[in-house]
Amino acid sequence: MMTPRTFRNLIGLYTISRREIIRFCRIWSQTLLPSVITTALYFVIFGNLIGVLIGRMGGVRYIEYIVPGLVMMAIITNSYANVVASFFGAKFQKNIEEILVSPLPSYIILWGFLLGGIARGLVVGILVTLLSLFFANISVQHLGMTFFVGILTATLFSLGGLMNGIFAKKFDDINIVPTFILTPLTYLGGVFYSVSLLPDLWKWVTYINPVFYMINAFRYGMLGKSDVDITVSLWIIMGFVLVLYLTCLWLLKKGVGIRT
Repeated sequence: MMTPRTFRNLIGLYTISRREIIRFCRIWSQTLLPSVITTALYFVIFGNLIGVLIGRMGGVRYIEYIVPGLVMMAIITNSYANVVASFFGAKFQKNIEEILVSPLPSYIILWGFLLGGIARGLVVGILVTLLSLFFANISVQHLGMTFFVGILTATLFSLGGLMNGIFAKKFDDINIVPTFILTPLTYLGGVFYSVSLLPDLWKWVTYINPVFYMINAFRYGMLGKSDVDITVSLWIIMGFVLVLYLTCLWLLKKGVGIRT
């Protein structure tokens, strides 16, 4: 039988996550559409134009090879952006304090924001995947693995967005991480190339890039192609999720960047 506390927590989780999902759905032209348009340009330029010159990579046509990376890039940027913008906006408007003084435990508040970021990341990822069908012949090889890696990645970068939102003191601060960290990690994570083509130095740089393992695992799910052991990729992703989750939970409990 459900206790009153459990029922209260579920209502709180539903309320926060519902608000987060409705928020990005209401402004879909700013939250969902830009990634679809940007990815369409990638397909036209890198897939249809440059891809013809490259030919095949990893045993498949180049345009098909870059599809998993572009989908993953959309998931990363959108899950991150949704949480950091929403959480910092709540801090800026002072309504985050109303949530913190409620009887909800910190992990419920955390998951309320995370579910919004995960939902936006997956929705955009699905839209980009559907868009790719107009440019490439994609047949998902491991559907379960594809969804699992997509959810893990959306969770990881939602946590990253929350951490950025916790420490941000002004609106400019929420753009620093995407510009100087996420963008380089994503482009150097194997979206447009196979690590086997790189010289030793850049192979080493790629191997210490966590985004590489996410893109690699997602590419394995969609195309059945992998540059490294898929088990290693999964353990690395889950390790980062666990570390960031515990860190964010601790920061919320302590009120870091929120309580003065």
